[in-house]
Amino acid sequence: MLVLAIITFGMLMGAGAQLILGRKHHRIDWTQAIIAGLSGSFIGGLLISLLAGDGLELRPSGIIGSLGGALIVTAIWRWRAAKKWKVTAAQRAARRSGDPRKSHPR
Repeated sequence: MLVLAIITFGMLMGAGAQLILGRKHHRIDWTQAIIAGLSGSFIGGLLISLLAGDGLELRPSGIIGSLGGALIVTAIWRWRAAKKWKVTAAQRAARRSGDPRKSHPR
């Protein structure tokens, strides 16, 4: 039961991070929400709770840290996806030019 509660809490934190940062296509990516929420909650929530001296109990500092961690993980995830898409677009343009030397990234 505790595992389901942790997964649900992480998923809600990840969905909240997507709502704050803006959703793509007006929907929530639940896979990204679960991964970003769980990893962000673990890193941010644990770090803030321990720094605040609350220990491992559920306190407002841990919830705020969980949301902050999920925001950071979601922002990094989107930055990496945008960076990957730009490289792919540049490669497509180089392939259309007909020059085989430009079709491979440096």
